Amino acid sequence: MEKLLSFTLKTKGRISGLFRRKETSLAIFATLISTSTFSNETTCGNTEQAKALSLLIANDLRQQRKVLLCNPTLVALAEDKAKDMAERGLVSHFLGGSPNTRIRNAGLTLPEYYGDAMSNQVEALAGGYITADDVWYALKTSTSHRQHLLGELPFYEEQDQIGIGFYKDYSTPHVEYWAIYLTKLADEVDNRDDPHGSEPSTVLIKRKKKFENVPDKGLGIVTEGGEIILQTKKPGQ
Repeated sequence: MEKLLSFTLKTKGRISGLFRRKETSLAIFATLISTSTFSNETTCGNTEQAKALSLLIANDLRQQRKVLLCNPTLVALAEDKAKDMAERGLVSHFLGGSPNTRIRNAGLTLPEYYGDAMSNQVEALAGGYITADDVWYALKTSTSHRQHLLGELPFYEEQDQIGIGFYKDYSTPHVEYWAIYLTKLADEVDNRDDPHGSEPSTVLIKRKKKFENVPDKGLGIVTEGGEIILQTKKPGQ
């Protein structure tokens, strides 16, 4: 199935790009004559390697999401996380706070049913993989990472905000460091009923949708030495 990566701009800096899958007769015809996917040049990441990974995630034939929005704040967070891991010489989710906490501390609002300060429903990490193809293959061999990045569970499928960071330092243990943030944010609407006639303000709406299964990726990471699986407490435990 073809997946088209298109571009849009929105106000207030929340979204810088739009990944959108379009299923048309032309796309079906193209699939019949070619096994490759098609995207335009709009990507999501701080480097060429990170951008290449964004295309692999968006265009994967098993991707369950129809839309992925490139969030500049998440790209900045991912870049900072990749650099932080390189400086410390390790790959870890809990550096200066948990993944969920890092997003909240950046001023973004997660839905109210996301986990607390010890939770991770938003971050995928890898170290020691040179190319986007290599790291994507490794991430897909991990059940928890595959479910998250491809939206294989209902909880993950509604996540539509993404940002990817890559950093390389030959003097560090893993050399290459990859960080992916993929999450849902609390919905926003403009409040245009301001009696004072000032600029429209943003109202955050916390989604009330609940899930029978709220997964937690825990501490699991993927490195050139294999997958390391550790778990944290799930929300509500």
